[in-house]
Amino acid sequence: MKNEGTVDRAIRILIGIVLIALVFTGPKTVWGWVGIMPLLTGFLGFCPLYRVIGLNTTGAGQT
Repeated sequence: MKNEGTVDRAIRILIGIVLIALVFTGPKTVWGWVGIMPLLTGFLGFCPLYRVIGLNTTGAGQT
């Protein structure tokens, strides 16, 4: 069941890519690997935290 809308997913994917890129180009710390989480949730369209707090950004009638 998807609970992320198109804009939400695009933002998550972009943030994930930027954070992972920092591992290779920026400060080169392991903290950039945190970007895996928004990248995965963006591709899957499902966020476990959204489910817990009852948030859904897909819009009316979409699942």
